Amino acid sequence: MLHNIEQGISLPPPVVKTIRDEIYWQYAKLISKSAGFGINQRAFQMERFLALRDGRIHWSSTIREWVKEHEKPDECIYCEVKGDLTVEHILPQCCRGPDTPDNAIKVCKKCNSSKGGKRLYEWIGIKNKDKIPRIAEGKYLKLLYELHEKKRYSTYY
Repeated sequence: MLHNIEQGISLPPPVVKTIRDEIYWQYAKLISKSAGFGINQRAFQMERFLALRDGRIHWSSTIREWVKEHEKPDECIYCEVKGDLTVEHILPQCCRGPDTPDNAIKVCKKCNSSKGGKRLYEWIGIKNKDKIPRIAEGKYLKLLYELHEKKRYSTYY
């Protein structure tokens, strides 16, 4: 753990025990950032995590992200460069990501090429995972949750 602290990596609290919990914890951090608290307000994050986990609150709808995406229609979600954009699958299709609007964002060709077939956190890296733009991470976490739940209750996976 000391090694992780030295590298600036913050681990989730011990109450986060499952993949579902990890998704909720990361989304609680996203809520904290969006609310203007940043990522170091552990008490607020814990309250949001517990509320998400226990079903007292729900994450924002995909409509909200669609609206946010269209506020800057000519700007790359990742690097904010303006110009010629392309559609990027947040969870690549080679990693079983669906070809749906909930898995797509507009990015510049440079970011799309750089990311390639990597998953979002794999591409960004562990040190930068708290710097991912809200729209991309929100959509990614919701998609991971949906796929996790589908796999959990499916006899086909």
